[in-house]
Amino acid sequence: MTDTPDGTARRSPLDAVHVAAGAAFTDFAGWMMPVRYSSDLAEHRAVREAAGLFDLSHMAEILVLGPEAPAALDHALAGRLSAIEDGQAKYSLLLAEDGGVIDDLVVYRTGPDRFLVVANAGNRHAAVDALRERAAGFDCVVDDESDDVALVALQGPRAEEILRNVEGFDIPALDGLRYYRAITGDFRGHEVLVGRTGYTGEDGFEFFLDPDAASELWDAIAETGAGAGLIPCGLAARDTLRLEAGMPLYGHELTRATLPQQVGLGRVPVAGKPGGYVGEVAVEAGPAEGAPVLVGLAAEGRRAGRADYPVFATAEAADPAGTITSGALSPTLGHPIAMALIDPELASVGTTVFIDVRGTRIPATVVTLPFYSRKKS
Repeated sequence: MTDTPDGTARRSPLDAVHVAAGAAFTDFAGWMMPVRYSSDLAEHRAVREAAGLFDLSHMAEILVLGPEAPAALDHALAGRLSAIEDGQAKYSLLLAEDGGVIDDLVVYRTGPDRFLVVANAGNRHAAVDALRERAAGFDCVVDDESDDVALVALQGPRAEEILRNVEGFDIPALDGLRYYRAITGDFRGHEVLVGRTGYTGEDGFEFFLDPDAASELWDAIAETGAGAGLIPCGLAARDTLRLEAGMPLYGHELTRATLPQQVGLGRVPVAGKPGGYVGEVAVEAGPAEGAPVLVGLAAEGRRAGRADYPVFATAEAADPAGTITSGALSPTLGHPIAMALIDPELASVGTTVFIDVRGTRIPATVVTLPFYSRKKS
C-alpha cells in the first residue's frame, strides 16, 4: 500500500541525491529506497570501521501533544513513557489486546507534554490509528507528521568526529549527549532534532528536519566525512548491521503472532501503570506452553540460513522445530549467523540444531545475542 494517488511507490526527499550517487533502489514498504550504492560489504564495513550515512525518510513520525500526552502513551504503549525526561528517548512496543506486536517504536520526549513517536514505515497507518484510538479519552492530540519530516542517520565510530566538523551545524549541547538522548540543533537556519540513536549497533546520530533542508544536510555531512571514510549506505547494509547487533525487525522477529517475552523483550512492558496498557492482560498471562522463543544461531562455512528457512532438532528429524527469522553471512564475523524462533527445549546456549539450507542441513549452535557489540571508549 502506498500513499500516492496513482499507487506508485513514494520517493524520498533525497531521491535526486541517491540517483546522482548511482544507488540501486528497492520497493520497501511502499517507498523506493536505496538498497546499496557500491557493495553491501563495503557499506557494512564502513559503518563498523568509520561511518555510514543513511536515508531513513521512509520512517513514520507521529506527534503526541497535550497535557495528558504522558498518560495517553502510558496507556497506549507497553513502556512507562511518562517516566522519561525531556530530551530522552525510549524503545517501546505497541501491542494488540492479545499481546501481539503491532509495531516497535522509539519515543522521544521533546517537552513536558510533547512526544515524537517514530514508527516503522510499513506500520505508519496502523500506529497512527491505534494511537489516536487509545488517546481518545485523554487531553492530547495525535498528529501524523510523517510527510513533513525527513530523517537522516550518521552511524559509526567516527560519527561524532564528523558531526562536530559539519560547517553551519550548531549543536550547543552536543558535549555530554548520551545514548538515547536528543537535543535541538540548528543547521544553517533549519531546526534539527538530533538523537543519539540508531539501528546499527554503533555509535551515531539521527537527524529529524524539514524535507526541504535534507539534501543540503546530506551533502554537508558527506563532504565533511569523505576524508574520514564516510560513505552512503543502503538498506542491505542496515539489515546486516542490525542483525549482527541482535536488533529485531518488524515482520521478521516481531509480528502480531509473537508476545514480547518470546523475543527477548519481556522487560519492555511495565505492569502496574495507572489504568494499565493495551495488551497487559495477555502479556501478564504469558505465551502458551511450548511457544517458540527467539535465539541466536551461529554456523561454520559460508552457507547462511535466510528468513523462513526451517530449523530441525536433528539432522534426521522429519518435522521442523523452528524457523529462521533473519539470517546472513556476517560481514564482521566471517561466518553465518541467524535469529530464529525455535522450540524452547532447544533454546539453551550451546545446543546444536540444523538449518535446512536449500535441501542441505547445516549444523548451527545456539549462542547468546547480540552476535556483535561495539567497543565503547
